[in-house]
Amino acid sequence: MRNNYANTAQLKDLMTAPPMTAARHAELMRERNARRRMLEEARELKKSEDKLYDDKR
Repeated sequence: MRNNYANTAQLKDLMTAPPMTAARHAELMRERNARRRMLEEARELKKSEDKLYDDKR
C-alpha cells in the first residue's frame, strides 16, 4: 500500500503546478496497465506451476 504522507511537497507548489497533458496522462496509464498485466501474468504462471507441483505429489 502506498504511503499517502510520503509526498513532502508544499500545497502551494502542488496547486500552482501546470495540469498534466492528455499525452502524459495516456503514457502513465499505458505504463500502469502494462505493469498490472505483468503482475497478473506472473500470478497466473505461479498458480499454474503450483498446480503442476501439487499434481506430482
